[in-house]
Amino acid sequence: MGSSKNPFTATLGATPPLLVGRQQEVADFELALDSGPGSHERVSLIVGARGSGKTVMLDRFALSAQQRGWLVFTETATSGFTERLKRRVVRELQREEKELGGKTLTSFGIEFFSLGLYLTWDTNPNIRDTYDLRDALTDLLQLQTVKAEQFNLEPSGVLITLDELHHRRNNEVIELGAITQHLVREDREIAVVMAGIPSAIKPLLAADRGKNPVTFLRRANLIELEPIPQQEVMAGLQQPMQEAGIVWDSQALQYAAAECGGYPFMIQLIGSQAFRTANAKHVTMQLAETAVATAKRRLNKLVHEPSLADLSDVDRAFLQAMAHDNGPSKISDIANRLGQSPQYTNNYRKRLIDAEMILTAGSGKVTFALPHLREYLRELQQAEHSAYNF
Repeated sequence: MGSSKNPFTATLGATPPLLVGRQQEVADFELALDSGPGSHERVSLIVGARGSGKTVMLDRFALSAQQRGWLVFTETATSGFTERLKRRVVRELQREEKELGGKTLTSFGIEFFSLGLYLTWDTNPNIRDTYDLRDALTDLLQLQTVKAEQFNLEPSGVLITLDELHHRRNNEVIELGAITQHLVREDREIAVVMAGIPSAIKPLLAADRGKNPVTFLRRANLIELEPIPQQEVMAGLQQPMQEAGIVWDSQALQYAAAECGGYPFMIQLIGSQAFRTANAKHVTMQLAETAVATAKRRLNKLVHEPSLADLSDVDRAFLQAMAHDNGPSKISDIANRLGQSPQYTNNYRKRLIDAEMILTAGSGKVTFALPHLREYLRELQQAEHSAYNF
């Protein structure tokens, strides 16, 4: 394709050229922003497997907020994220001070920007040490409110997006939740959207309040990223190509879309490879097959390997037992292959469903949630068998 820019983004977390299959979630969030404080979707939790589009959704929600004049703070839930958020909010207050030519922020009744606004932040280190994230957000939200009133602006607020949410950051998640709840009760223009993989989030949603008192997560708007319908997958493959002057053969497009399995990242992988190999701005069936084969290899490396690494040995053995079947697996067959009781096997069935590695497929049956995981597990089994017999 020469020097033409590839319209697909075959990198985990990168924003695709066309967001398909998630329009309703975006519309619901935008309506919540427009409906005022207290709207349920303003505090949302996005859950999905790797490559299901969690980070892309966070970015799309951030864009919706920015288009409405909201301030957006994006963070990753690694250690210290609440302190990093506080520092960024304080820097925003300092930027506002400089931009509007106001006085130093103080905690002792000095007017800010001559707007009649009093803040609690101070440059004195002794006072600053007691100034926490709740103080900073309260000041910034109050400033946003006063600016809107004084300068006849549309009301705006603050959106915090938090990626890679994990139960290992329990204490900081609890802190952010408590702050969010206080601000919501005060009718502040605040929104918080978090995202993470199921195995990292499920413990935070546990019903045992004594061990995991993150009640605000259980009350949040839960967005579970489902597979994208086939027709929208086809649109996700076709439209970016059309805009680049490339045409799919009808059969090639249907084949490529089917191989995506409704999985957003696979759309980008296959689309990217098809774009690279398109001959005379035309994607034939042969080129589609080549693109799919290359995309599968990348999917194994980027998604399947790390997904399996998160699981226990028994979890992986359960999946290996499923890989013997060409379609949905019976729990009774899996139990026999594992040499375990149905009750024992069902415990791991539930774990893997919670981790979104498998899905129910009718009474007493399960199937793989990730596309082409069955093939990858069979390749691993074959490699182990060959190495053993070498």
